Amino acid sequence: MGHGITILFKADVTVDNRALNGRSTKSFRAEKRWDPILAELNPGDYVFIEFGHNDEKVDKPAVGVSLADFKINLVNYVKETRSKKAFPVLLTPISRRSFKNGVLLDSHGDYPRITRQVADSLGVPLIDMLVKTESLLNRLGEEPSIKLFNYVDSGNVNYPNGKKDNTHLSPEGAKQVAGLVVKGIKELNLVKSLK
Repeated sequence: MGHGITILFKADVTVDNRALNGRSTKSFRAEKRWDPILAELNPGDYVFIEFGHNDEKVDKPAVGVSLADFKINLVNYVKETRSKKAFPVLLTPISRRSFKNGVLLDSHGDYPRITRQVADSLGVPLIDMLVKTESLLNRLGEEPSIKLFNYVDSGNVNYPNGKKDNTHLSPEGAKQVAGLVVKGIKELNLVKSLK
């Protein structure tokens, strides 16, 4: 999603995408990936913070966190961003493509709810990507939504045995989901430099 968003802004905006798959509020910090972001923040910068997919993996102690720790971690990201006079924006995680008998299921538990609570209690703008992507997936339906995710046939250079990934986005999915983020930015009237 982060790569797809860059082209949606005018040239006067620099998008510095530091997102990495597989990371949580805990592991992103433990791997020292947050430190350079915080060090390089300037007053007036926006920091889009989206976690939850991996935080929920509590069976993996290096990654997963309880709901209580997830909340503490989000609060810390917000407060540290604000300490640099930058603007945090929270995003709920996007929906996985998890259909059962034609019905899209929520696989994130209470992690999106905690993100919403933190946004509300700290007065942080929120883009509810779970709601936006659930709407997109439901509109497309179970089979047509495959095109948004990393589905490749066997023989692919990167995936010789093929891949059916209902979490990570295809280039088309990244483009569409980035468009939903931009829609959220416009709804919140955050940035004036959108194309």
